[in-house]
Amino acid sequence: MTARSFKHRVAGVLALAAATSLGALSLASAPAAAQARATVPADLTHLPPVPNYQPKKTAWGDPDIRGGWPIDSLGGLPMQRTVEQGNRVFLNQEEYDKREAAMERSREAAEKETKANKLGMGNWVEMTGAGARTSLLISPENGRLPALTEKGTALNAAGRSSWVQGQSFDWVTDFDSWDRCISRGFPASMMPFRYNNGIRIFQAPGMVVLQLEMLGTRVVYTDGRPAPASNVTAWMGESRGHWEGNTLVVDTTNIKVGAAPINMATIGGLPNNTLPMGKDAKVQERFTLADANTLVYEMTYTDPEMWTAPWTIRMDIPRNDDYEFYEYACHEGNVQIRNYINASRVERAQKAEAASVAAPKATETAQKK
Repeated sequence: MTARSFKHRVAGVLALAAATSLGALSLASAPAAAQARATVPADLTHLPPVPNYQPKKTAWGDPDIRGGWPIDSLGGLPMQRTVEQGNRVFLNQEEYDKREAAMERSREAAEKETKANKLGMGNWVEMTGAGARTSLLISPENGRLPALTEKGTALNAAGRSSWVQGQSFDWVTDFDSWDRCISRGFPASMMPFRYNNGIRIFQAPGMVVLQLEMLGTRVVYTDGRPAPASNVTAWMGESRGHWEGNTLVVDTTNIKVGAAPINMATIGGLPNNTLPMGKDAKVQERFTLADANTLVYEMTYTDPEMWTAPWTIRMDIPRNDDYEFYEYACHEGNVQIRNYINASRVERAQKAEAASVAAPKATETAQKK
């Protein structure tokens, strides 16, 4: 959780309103503390292509995509569409108005809690918007995740995490990587979350660096160097990039197995953080400026060992250079792992003791009969 002010949250919301023009939305003026109201496009099934915008260049000649690109402004956009929404890329007006009302309550919650001298989910959950899209997913066409393979289904069911209901804990291996403050995983770390959604992009000759607010910094080499051997892995994988015109294309391999590719706190994903990842999983990302203040992010995840088909998300991210974030010092205060383990061990001991007391009584009762 950061010390950002409500003013900065509003800045992200208003920036989002500008970004939704990519969806052919007509925007009206709005008060300073609320998002501009949008009119949804007539064609709800068509996602407009990325505009052919010519960005500024860096001193060494690459397209300049540097800046603050936090994704809290898409925190309320679900991963998947509902079945009823079918192939609709955009909400209808009634759906949009309902979502906007919910987002407005979320945006107002922190200020209301602060005025009431309370600290609750309003200050904890940072979702400043969602836009008019039906889902992050744009492929498959129905905006829903493809099925897991038979192996993926089995491993998902066997996964261990603090989010699994009724699970007992005995060691750190009973927790997922996010529980342990190691990593949200990849590509999960690039998707909207409940909080700490900051992304800042830096560039230098031969590299692009993505600083993430929560657990990790990614270095994308654009100097042509190959990825290391397949047995060299990292939580964020090994990323190699190249420019296709004004688009940065990033291919990531060597992703460490153990973290879910989709985090359960991304709305509309799958539960429990037990989603499996195959050892040969690959990710391709495309970063394109649609205008000076909108970054289009497209990501395709491929893992035939675990998924029956690849899937692709798209986010139109508004620039917000005022978004502030600080060190995410999660591990230093992460006492919950120990507490879960201790509580589970005590609970198991109590059950064993109760069973040992009950057994002789049951035998005595049976003998009397």
